[in-house]
Amino acid sequence: MSSTYSGSIKVSIFGESHSDAIGAVLDNIPAGEKIIFDEIIMQMQRRVPGHNNISTDRKENDIPEVISGILNGYTTGAPVCAIIKNNNVNSEDYKSLKDLIRPGHSDYSANIKYRGFNDKRGGGHLSGRLTAGLTFCGAICRQILEHRGVVIGAHAYSIFDVFDKKFEGNLSDKLLINLSRERFPVIDRNKKEEMMERILQVQKDGDSIGGIIECAIKNIPPGVGAPIFDGVENKISSLIFAIPAIKGIEFGAGFSSAKMRGSQNNDPFVINGGKIATYTNNHGGILGGISSGMPIIFRCAVKPTPSISRPQKIVNIKSKLMQEISISGRHDPCIVPRAVPVVESVAAIALLDLFKEAGLL
Repeated sequence: MSSTYSGSIKVSIFGESHSDAIGAVLDNIPAGEKIIFDEIIMQMQRRVPGHNNISTDRKENDIPEVISGILNGYTTGAPVCAIIKNNNVNSEDYKSLKDLIRPGHSDYSANIKYRGFNDKRGGGHLSGRLTAGLTFCGAICRQILEHRGVVIGAHAYSIFDVFDKKFEGNLSDKLLINLSRERFPVIDRNKKEEMMERILQVQKDGDSIGGIIECAIKNIPPGVGAPIFDGVENKISSLIFAIPAIKGIEFGAGFSSAKMRGSQNNDPFVINGGKIATYTNNHGGILGGISSGMPIIFRCAVKPTPSISRPQKIVNIKSKLMQEISISGRHDPCIVPRAVPVVESVAAIALLDLFKEAGLL
């Protein structure tokens, strides 16, 4: 098993949900980049549970311990390595699930691949807990991109059947910066209360819900990315599926473009302040896999949390008998708000990788 992304920027994630610690290694980061540790902590804290009544009861501080690669607030050029302690595990919850394969989980597929030796507690290495390492790496990549004027922000575009506004029109840096510092970011603040109510309602029912996260990246110069396998969509997509709950992604108008005519979907070019831009942004800032200079916009679908307390049919992999179970333990009724900073972090890793390939670092 190797959980490594090997681009121009290399990311390795290690640990398991109930091991002593998890962590990450970030390779090929340029030396001399100023890194503010408090900004890393702020992004990590956006992801942790326990800051409201709609998240798991598992409380983890998620303060990364940097082992190498950063000294006196600057990158050294060495691999950046950090560990994040698991301080609040409760493995007893999983003893009764030892031979059971749960709906919506990786229990069956992982059991087959690793011959039953995989750590199943909390999902082991396949757990969403490992996204803490992604968030750490992304927090560093984000700061390096910010030094070059790039701004990244995302929001909960939908939770179940409640929808926020979309990123449209003259997207401001300020909006993205504000969203990137919130724990439950939305554009229309009135929608946040509706979303919270829907989550609490489904939590009372012992169930869970998912949603859609929309992310925007501004101030990317045109010409970044390369066809056919190294396009901007390729990079972002390959990394976005490192987040276990993501089940789909679209860029710009996305699947809606399938219902448009070419005359509707095409984005007319204009001169804006002496620069070439497009009047609309159905292409989501990417043409032919290469950045156009317009904001890069994508949306990703987040599935409902599979661990629910409602009775479900399951199979005992040893006895090959079916039975019914209500899954106990500590689980989010909706992970969308906590997944927003992870999506931003993955976007930052992908863009820094593209910048390095383009010789912009």
